[in-house]
Amino acid sequence: MSGALAILGPGTLGLSAAQWSAECGLETRLLGRTREHAEAGLQEIHRRWDSALAKGRLTPEGRNQALGNLTAAAFQTTALEGVSALLEALPEDPGIKALALTSAARWGHPDLLLLSGTSGLPISELAQRAGLVGRLVGFHLFVPVPRMAVVEMAVAPGTGSAWVDRTRNLGQTLRKRVVQVRDQPGFAAARMALAQGLEAMRLLEAGVASAEDLDALMTLGYGHPVGPLELSDRVGLDLRLHIADGLEAAGEIRFHPPSLLRAHVARGATGLKARQGFYPWDPKGRRI
Repeated sequence: MSGALAILGPGTLGLSAAQWSAECGLETRLLGRTREHAEAGLQEIHRRWDSALAKGRLTPEGRNQALGNLTAAAFQTTALEGVSALLEALPEDPGIKALALTSAARWGHPDLLLLSGTSGLPISELAQRAGLVGRLVGFHLFVPVPRMAVVEMAVAPGTGSAWVDRTRNLGQTLRKRVVQVRDQPGFAAARMALAQGLEAMRLLEAGVASAEDLDALMTLGYGHPVGPLELSDRVGLDLRLHIADGLEAAGEIRFHPPSLLRAHVARGATGLKARQGFYPWDPKGRRI
């Protein structure tokens, strides 16, 4: 890339993506609501690099190079100067995402590559809402970004080939296998993971086995790195419910959410971020 990669949103996805982008040698700009908001995210990434250095997973030279590649700023009219691509990593709310993307298109260069980090909101609908039809591309990175070797690129009908090619090149620069999928609710990855997660919830709800045992069948029996219920906690039960509701509303009744999922979300037990879901979690993101 000839310019910087801006990442909007210093949350779980944004921090992980910014960390990896800087480690890959890209000039990276982390953007927040205010400079202080972005700087807090920057300090968290510095802490992660210090920890990786102490554990021997990062060399002093690698840490220093990454530090030099990463800056923080407020998302405002001057934030995109010298930026060639922007990845929004905001909450899964189409209104919030569309408003930010519209502002980015207005403030940035006409050739600014605009990417949404959504894991399943239809890109065509988001682009329509943001006034970016034919320009916006889905760029679904998996967390933790440094460890996950794939990115799901969702392309809506009518998207310009130049935007698609540039998105693919960015994915390759980030050392990811780029899997292009057709734009639809849930794309491909979220649909597959959601189907397994919902079935595990139904089995748990029916008393077939405990959460631990259901997950063990998939990790120990099929070699999955994490079971469907633990994965749901990590993704966020509210996000799981949001995607399932959207798919059911579109006529796909096989994604009907179990009552157990609704009950968890209703009482705020949304998974890791709430420190309680199908499992309890400690402040460092570990199962208790």
